[in-house]
Amino acid sequence: MKKKGVRGLSEAQIRGKRVLVRVDFNVPLDDSCRITDDTRIRAALPTLELLLERGGRVVILSHLGRPKGKPDPKYSLQPVAKRLGELLGRPVGFIESTDSDEAVKATHALQPGEVLVLENTRFLGGEEKNDPRLARALAELGDFFVNDAFGAAHRAHASTAGVAEHLHPSVAGLLMEKELEYLGGALNNPKKPFIAILGGSKISGKIDVIEALLPKVDGLLIGGAMACTFYKAMGLETGKSLVEADRVEMARDLMARAGMRLTLPHDALVAPSIEEAKSARPVPKNAIPKGQAMLDIGPETASSFARAIAAARTVIWNGPMGVFEHPPCDAGTHAVANAMADATARGATTIVGGGDSAAAVAEAGLADKMSHVSTGGGASLEFLEGKKLPGVEALDDA
Repeated sequence: MKKKGVRGLSEAQIRGKRVLVRVDFNVPLDDSCRITDDTRIRAALPTLELLLERGGRVVILSHLGRPKGKPDPKYSLQPVAKRLGELLGRPVGFIESTDSDEAVKATHALQPGEVLVLENTRFLGGEEKNDPRLARALAELGDFFVNDAFGAAHRAHASTAGVAEHLHPSVAGLLMEKELEYLGGALNNPKKPFIAILGGSKISGKIDVIEALLPKVDGLLIGGAMACTFYKAMGLETGKSLVEADRVEMARDLMARAGMRLTLPHDALVAPSIEEAKSARPVPKNAIPKGQAMLDIGPETASSFARAIAAARTVIWNGPMGVFEHPPCDAGTHAVANAMADATARGATTIVGGGDSAAAVAEAGLADKMSHVSTGGGASLEFLEGKKLPGVEALDDA
């Protein structure tokens, strides 16, 4: 079901109104509470700028970290409010409460074109329980609701799903629309050939995605340590590699059903441990030594995967090909990222499904060379699994 978007609201519907905007400003902070990556703040700017240009009085809700339902200074949104002001080029107010009379008063005091950031929603005990009382209290903070927090859309929380029941219109922000358009388009109407690349350490975390994608893709490329569970199912030696023993039978069944569409790494980069990653060397998939572990796909696989990506017209990638934080075990992940950038330049639709893959693409300086890099790791995974996202379901139907 298509949802209403903020672009569809007229200037008359926005001007002078308090717009309650749920964003995902869950950014990484260092020990001094300085922001180390402002990608998620930048991603929300188009929605905020549209609302400000149309004379909205913008009130911002977000979570940050896991403060366990009570205030914790190290998870305050104050540094985020400061950075947002710098990026918007205008003053941004901040208030150290959320569901209080003081907060409601502050929202009414806002002038058109002004911005107010409220304190971390997860400082509130009822947020993660989607407490109805809290949802009603949050609804007092605005005249209508815009959800632009795709990264939190898979959570049925008071500030994502609950508040939307009490404020109307409740519409998707530009980032949310973009996420749904790209991910939904890839799932429902992909340009063919359509391939998916899945990596990461565990097959258990990706099994629902594999099941959902298998009937739709022309090829499924498996990388990362999760490939070793498939190797084990083939009777190959996996050495000290991570293997999920309780998923071996499942891997065998998947291979049988997928047939030629499922491709495993032909070779692997191995070393005795992550600490000794610098000594990693490539071996064929059937020659992993007993005392070594697979830490990345090998160079032959990297070339093979790059050729498959070059031939595709739609590519979805979720999960790194190895322990990319430890060179040279980043080579496989970088090869996939570069191949996707080249494919984008040739007109393919390329989608990076958040999380570690998004971090790897950003680190390689290739984020703007992809059609779309998702801001939500968990949310994009659940969307690809075909699950309904509570934060999206709660919005008004178009």
